[in-house]
Amino acid sequence: MLRVLANRTYRHLFLAQVIALIGTGLATVALGLLAYDLAGADAGAVLGTALAIKMIAYVGVAPVAAAFAERLPRRTMLVGLDLVRAAVAVLLPFVTEVWQVYVLIFALQSASAAFTPTFQATIPDVLPDEKDYTQALSLSRLAYDLESVVSPMLAAALLTVIGFHSLFAGTVVGFLASAALVVSVLLPSPIPTERRGIYDRTTRGLRIYLATPRLRGLLALNLAVAAASAMVIVNTVVLVQAQFGLGQSSTALALAAFGGGSMIAALLLPRLLDTIPDRNAMLAGASVLAVGLFIGAWVPSYGLLLPLWFALGLGYSLAQTPSGRLLRRSSHPEDRPALFAAQFALSHACWLFTYPLAGWIGAKVGLPFTFVALGLVATAAVLAAMRLWPAEDPDVLTHTHGALDRTHPHLADAVAVEGGLRHAHAFVIDSHHPEWPRPA
Repeated sequence: MLRVLANRTYRHLFLAQVIALIGTGLATVALGLLAYDLAGADAGAVLGTALAIKMIAYVGVAPVAAAFAERLPRRTMLVGLDLVRAAVAVLLPFVTEVWQVYVLIFALQSASAAFTPTFQATIPDVLPDEKDYTQALSLSRLAYDLESVVSPMLAAALLTVIGFHSLFAGTVVGFLASAALVVSVLLPSPIPTERRGIYDRTTRGLRIYLATPRLRGLLALNLAVAAASAMVIVNTVVLVQAQFGLGQSSTALALAAFGGGSMIAALLLPRLLDTIPDRNAMLAGASVLAVGLFIGAWVPSYGLLLPLWFALGLGYSLAQTPSGRLLRRSSHPEDRPALFAAQFALSHACWLFTYPLAGWIGAKVGLPFTFVALGLVATAAVLAAMRLWPAEDPDVLTHTHGALDRTHPHLADAVAVEGGLRHAHAFVIDSHHPEWPRPA
């Protein structure tokens, strides 16, 4: 897996991701503690609302940012957004009111909504080989999971000597270091094959996404992932500190257990995906999430919460990590930023639904009912994914062109049939193929 780090450009991008994630992880722990400090037992509702605002920024900003990013150098855009995020993070330690949390989260996450899809779409251009890209995806998932393990542990250690407000300083350092590493490399910026209007560029990724069966299945899996992760992120602090009566370090350890499970799954995935299809792996992971949520309704102690959070971490990574492979299979290089932005927006639309659901149901009705409600959401999502994503999903499809001009270069190898010209190739939705062909 570490072989891909020999590529200098990817190595610098990966290090930028790791450093920024650790800083963000410190802020995530601090934000949960800040919510508890401001709202006490209602922290779940405050944090759920804050994370819902974050999702609104992600859903609304990402497609528009991707449309404009098509015309901007990627390195300039990524560095500028890192600096914006650092500037906003400087203000977080000075928050004294709940509404201030909401305003700063929206500003910070609007910048992240522009940064993340652009960053993700750059990696397949830096690593065009499928095996290298798969390893990079696992490394990227591992980076997220190491953040889930290292950041809470680091936060727990730091909290013994400093107040949680000081943890936000780590976020600022992370974003500045990330910007410096991105500056140190040259990044490819694919040139669009044709000029398009702003509306077309804003909606293109969404149209490709929703017209591709495997990606419609991915959208359903995103909902299962969002249901489980929302329960973990929103309600861990409430479970540990309000229900079990433990301290801040125990909250950090529980979040680390979730990250540890996800990290182990990420380490195993490159070899696993050499032997089983992406669909099977992702459905298995989502099923673990659904079952785990139902089990959570009857967890009586902190000692049993830790292995459950570990199992949910396993399922989370198994269902989530291969998604980049699906997006790469389903697009041309010039369309990848738009498609990654669509995945970013749609997946976070799922969190926009599940974050407030996890927070408000937990605050108003109780955590056992919250586990069951989110378990039902995850189960319905798994069943939908099985139906939307066909078990037979080849890359090369035979299809017929009825409207394209017969002299078009794309039809050089086509044969005349009733209704048009037929040929076969690796099929993706694009200007020549606006609809998915029906099964023969």
